[in-house]
Parts: sequence; C-alpha cells; structure tokens
Amino acid sequence: MIQVENLVFSYPKTDSPTLKGLNFEIGNGEVFGFLGPSGAGKSTAQKVLYKILGGYNGTVKIDGKNLDEWGKEYFEKIGVGFELPNHYLKLTGKENLDLFASFYQNGKSKDFTSLFEMVDMIGAMNKPVEDYSKGMKMRLNFIRAIQHNPDILFFDEPTSGLDPVNAYKIKQHILDLKAQGKTVFVTTHSMETADNICDRVAFIVDGKIQATDTPKNLKSEYGKEIVKVELVNGLIREFPLHNLGGNTDFISFLNESDVKRIHTQEATLEEVFIQVTGQTLKA
Repeated sequence: MIQVENLVFSYPKTDSPTLKGLNFEIGNGEVFGFLGPSGAGKSTAQKVLYKILGGYNGTVKIDGKNLDEWGKEYFEKIGVGFELPNHYLKLTGKENLDLFASFYQNGKSKDFTSLFEMVDMIGAMNKPVEDYSKGMKMRLNFIRAIQHNPDILFFDEPTSGLDPVNAYKIKQHILDLKAQGKTVFVTTHSMETADNICDRVAFIVDGKIQATDTPKNLKSEYGKEIVKVELVNGLIREFPLHNLGGNTDFISFLNESDVKRIHTQEATLEEVFIQVTGQTLKA
C-alpha cells in the first residue's frame, strides 16, 4: 500500500537533511511502526506521506501511484491522528466531528454516537472541547481520524497523554482497524505500544532507518535464549534454553528447593533498540 524509496527531506535553513534516504514499504492491512526518540524524523516522514510537507527527494507511492499524482481525492483515502490535538475549543466534541465530516464525501449526515461510545465519551459529546482533559482531546483526535472510513491511517504517538486503561483501548481499536483491512502507520517512542500492535517496526535515529523487522524476530535475534529460575530458598540461576529437559544441572537445581518463579529472558523491544542504535527511545 505504501512504498518509499530513498526519501530525503530537508527543512529550510537547516544544515543537514532531517530524513536521510529512507527505504520502507507497508503492506495492505499491516500495522507498521516507526520507533525512535524525539527528533529522529518519525513525524516528518508521516507529514511527507500525508502531504503536509512537499519538496522531498526520492520516490513515494501510495497504492501503486506516485504521491505527487494524487489530487484532493487522496484525503478521502487517508485519516490522520496528530500527536498534538488541534480541535476547535469553543465547539463541542460533536460539532468538531460535524465540521470535519463536512470535508469528506462520505462523512456528511453521520451519526457520531457510536464513535463517542467507542472511546467512552458519550457523556462529553455535547460539551465544549475547552472543557476536555488532554486524554479526552486525544480520544476525540482518534475518532476524528477514522470517522470517514479511510483505507490508510496515520497515527503519531496515539497513546500520548492517555491513562493505561484508555491507552489499552486505543491500541485495541487500532488492532480492530487492522482486522478491517486498514493499513496503519504508527510513530511512537513507546516500546510497549509498538510491541503490542505492530506487525513490523523500523528503528529510526537521526533520519536513518537502522533495522526493520517484526518485534518477535528482533527480540529473538538480540535476546538471550536462557531461562532464569528463582527458588523459594532465594537461589537464582540461569540455564541455556536449548535441551533444557536434558540439562542435569538444571534438574539438580530444581531439586534443591521449591520453584518460586521461572521465565525466559526475552529481550524487550527497548533493549533491542538500544543494542541496535546505541540510543535510548526517550532521548
């Protein structure tokens, strides 16, 4: 659905490009994530793809068609959830959706009740947005992006400012969009968000992609294939996962006391990111 080759973008009056030759593709019905620290170029890449920023070098194709060849009909095809909510504060939540729905051919005369119910905001539908918390504005941001049933969704830090319960719900809604066949491009510095919802992730630092793969493959490649065993008597040891059942040292250790806990030592996605890039996600 999305193909990007050697994408280079520079902001005016800057010494070096913000995007330095990005190459990636996103399949139809895939949730793809850009994972990186602030300033890595995640949001800039999205802004090029949803046509806020022009003047780039390289090739960008959407559904087999060069991005530059798409006209206004392109915006019927995409939905955007910005990192910072940008609503009309004096209008109610419903009035905000009504206004933005009028921009789309299939958004007119729509009942938004189900959308507000989806994000547990039915009671706030007719309240002015200036009275909303940041989390409520983010949830309104989310339903505004999906209200016209677009094929491609861009979400920039979709769980930012949300409490754990609502962050979980938004992630589940994104997985629901995937189940409907939507293509979703997420940017985040949240390892947990990327790990929970992304089919594949790309590590981006300083405008360059350092690695691209599934979270599972990345963790498997860089993680330790060992198990950590803690006994009730306080003893803790690690054993190779390979041929664990035939490891006499492992069996002997288990016989010393009851087992308090045992688990594999899988690397987290954040640990993998640090190993690959040498930087932290929250830098």
